[in-house]
Amino acid sequence: MKKDIPLALSFDDVLLVPKRSRLKSRREANTSTVFTKKIKLNIPLVSAPMDTVTEDKMAIALARHGGIGVIHRYLPIEKQAELVRRVKRAENIVIEEPYTISPHEKVFVAKELMHKYGVSGLMVVDKGKLVGIITMRDIKFEFNGDRRVYEVMTPREKLIVAKPGISMEEALEILRKYKIEKLPLVDKDWNLKGLITAVDIIKKSQYPTAARDSKGRLLVAAAIGIREGFMKRVEALVKADVDALVIDVAHGHMDLVINTIKRIKREYGDDIQVVSGNVATPEGVEDLASAGADAIRVGIGPGSICTTRIVTGVGVPQITAIMQCAEKAREVDVPIIADGGIRHPGDVVKALAAGASTVMIGRLFAGTDESPGPIIHRNGRRYKVYRGMASFYAMLAKEGSEKGIIDIDTEDISDYAFTAEGVEAFVEYKGSVEEVIRRLVAALKAGMSYLGAKTIEELWRNAEFVRISWAGWRESLPHDVEPIE
Repeated sequence: MKKDIPLALSFDDVLLVPKRSRLKSRREANTSTVFTKKIKLNIPLVSAPMDTVTEDKMAIALARHGGIGVIHRYLPIEKQAELVRRVKRAENIVIEEPYTISPHEKVFVAKELMHKYGVSGLMVVDKGKLVGIITMRDIKFEFNGDRRVYEVMTPREKLIVAKPGISMEEALEILRKYKIEKLPLVDKDWNLKGLITAVDIIKKSQYPTAARDSKGRLLVAAAIGIREGFMKRVEALVKADVDALVIDVAHGHMDLVINTIKRIKREYGDDIQVVSGNVATPEGVEDLASAGADAIRVGIGPGSICTTRIVTGVGVPQITAIMQCAEKAREVDVPIIADGGIRHPGDVVKALAAGASTVMIGRLFAGTDESPGPIIHRNGRRYKVYRGMASFYAMLAKEGSEKGIIDIDTEDISDYAFTAEGVEAFVEYKGSVEEVIRRLVAALKAGMSYLGAKTIEELWRNAEFVRISWAGWRESLPHDVEPIE
């Protein structure tokens, strides 16, 4: 047992020293970075895989602004895969597999499918060949749900179509000329090959810095566990075209996690990026990187609703953990994700300056329109629920989703009550997550300008931390004034 105990620091213990800057404006700061070895982002923000933070709406919002969301795993496999598909279909240069329906199906089924998939129209296909289009406009006032699709659809002879391989400029001109919203792509035999929509083209111009894959679709990651049978979830997510798998366990420096990485890599190689963790030591980074991890989450117990350190006595304050892990990560050429403990916008700057490539956020994104869950009115104010994924009720939800049951054994419940490492809490309703993202990115650019850093890499090189006292922290806050409320 070591006798000397080193000092470890967290965000509130340090400040960054300002440096001479050549930036003429904060707008010159480039926030692009890497999420994994192969996935690039335009902003270094990642939403946490928590059931009160990230589902499809949050992932879409993050990707549109240049980051990435990690859809939580406390869902049945097919449901999680469907959320991934929704993100991949939210914006598309070309939808390669449009949603289809048979011409002989009933109208009420068409309505149900449009509602299920969140689309305004379906391609009507018979034996692989396009025979028409049915849209919400065709059936909005159709009260006889037993009518057949072919009776109300727009038939093939009235459709405007194009050949596969058409350029975006040509497609846009056709959409403009004929005042249509959907342009099916068919070959000479009318086999359906894809779909281009006006909405997707508009969205692409609306979000020029969105994080997209090689096909122009939004990037999305999804969480998985390490229990027996996890490969079924992996297979479903890969089939849904997920961009990265995030092994989501509290303690990532385990043989089970290492073996999980190896198994996925053995099956899929570099076709799928694997994020692993969580760790808080250089040894953890080295072992996960050696197993094949493409990025590593750093953070044991810093989250606002995490009680791991209190319950188990284990953890490393986050700034020290990031700095020590980043040094090893550079040696093994794997990016790290600073996960947890972000309370203020300046903490994002500190986490990145300490060596992280991206920052994973839970609480600041919880309570927004895009986070799952209803708005709760309490004492005249609005809130949403936010809970740690090792909390009592989250663990029950995980058990139920994995076993496909609602009733949990009472013996399991007592075990959870004693081993829970998180809490459930209310967070104030914040409105759209877009405002939160903009505020964090603006603060990051400001911090980079103070350090004379045009890029995240320069931020790493220019960063110099100083330790501060409690008086120094109080001095950093508004003081000796009466705030205007």
